[in-house]
Amino acid sequence: MNVPFSSAAARIAVMTTDESVILAAQENLASDFHITLLDAGDGVLALQNEVPLEAVILDLDTPEGPAEPMLELVSHLRAKDEHLVLIGLIQSLTKVSRRKFLAAGIAHCFVAPVEFAEVQRFLQSALDQRRLDIEGQKVREDARSRYCFGELIGGSEAMRRVYDAVSRVAPGNTTIMILGESGTGKELVARAIVANSQRSEQAFISVNCAALPEALIESELFGHEKGAFTGAHQSRAGHIEMAHGGTLFLDEIGAVGLALQSKLLRVLEQHTVQRLGGKVPRKIDFRLITATNEDLEQAMHAGRFREDLYYRINVIPIVLPLLRERQGDIALLVDHFLRFYCAANSLPVKTIDTDALEVLEDYHWPGNVRELENLMQRLVLMVPGSNIAVKHLPQGILYTSSVKQESLLIPEEGLSFDEEMARIEVAYLQAALRRTDGKKTAAAALLRMDGQKMKYLCRKYGLQS
Repeated sequence: MNVPFSSAAARIAVMTTDESVILAAQENLASDFHITLLDAGDGVLALQNEVPLEAVILDLDTPEGPAEPMLELVSHLRAKDEHLVLIGLIQSLTKVSRRKFLAAGIAHCFVAPVEFAEVQRFLQSALDQRRLDIEGQKVREDARSRYCFGELIGGSEAMRRVYDAVSRVAPGNTTIMILGESGTGKELVARAIVANSQRSEQAFISVNCAALPEALIESELFGHEKGAFTGAHQSRAGHIEMAHGGTLFLDEIGAVGLALQSKLLRVLEQHTVQRLGGKVPRKIDFRLITATNEDLEQAMHAGRFREDLYYRINVIPIVLPLLRERQGDIALLVDHFLRFYCAANSLPVKTIDTDALEVLEDYHWPGNVRELENLMQRLVLMVPGSNIAVKHLPQGILYTSSVKQESLLIPEEGLSFDEEMARIEVAYLQAALRRTDGKKTAAAALLRMDGQKMKYLCRKYGLQS
């Protein structure tokens, strides 16, 4: 049964077999919403497939509930539309059943006797919030499409140059070297290259050369045959062999020793690999991407990196910018990490004050994006409320911020300027007198002050005569 509605009215389904609920819904909701009355859950699901429902009011005491079938219906409705407003009507509500329905997706349960004027107010508020959420999601998705490339986030000119480079090199098989400080996202760039390449569906083998002990790195890269060394109880393919058909990413390649560099060069030239203890080389097809935060040219001149290997891997370099060089990206990254870690910890999304964001934008970020991500994860877990303010930021960041020193100098409740100036004057006078062993003339000279003024200030503040 449909109730007449205006073109702007929200579409609401009411599922109940209770005549009193039907009458109350018609009297209180029909003038503001387009209502469809249903008596079974399958009808609600079918209707949701046909028309864009904005809200569903469920009588949880129908023959289908409030047991497991009703919980299942709520879960189905929520799965189809994360923004759908779901309201429950029920004769009695225990803490256990309330938790179950809220977990399934019910926004609010009204316990009998239900005041439908209250339902109408809650419904209108929830629908307004729904529209804001949908609009906000669209804005974020639009921003993400403009300011993201795969897992990389940023809209600065520096990052756009990185995106352009990735787009150009990804389709081919050319060897790539990614250069950047620790925490700038070198592996994310490698993954973006792979995701946009012809090898996207093949293996992506990532190896952090600096994390592997020197005694194990050769076996890890090249593999070994059974009995090749003590403890080699069975044959095992190395990372290079596992990358066959796909991509091999060698992070921190500068950590590879000279002896292994020679073997790696042979692999790149011949595209074959021979396991430790093996006699037959294996033909391997892979694309190589390397990364380093070290100056390999300097290492080459110092004799720590082979010149021929350097020129073999440095075919196309991609240089990643420092976070402090990425104008405007910190706000985007903060928003992304707050949403990600709030969702990961099942918490409502936290917001950040403009003042706090300005402090973060002014900080120099020696640890780059990784440092910012770790900070956001910590704030999500440790800040008790829904908003992150300047006072929640680490002292180390606050004291290096030149933009928001006033946040430290002036507390929220304010201060007495005259008293603060007097305190500063006393501190300087005492320091100068200590430096000059109490000699006022010398102290005045140290502070570039007239001697008579020095004596006056000492009398004013009761300092030593």
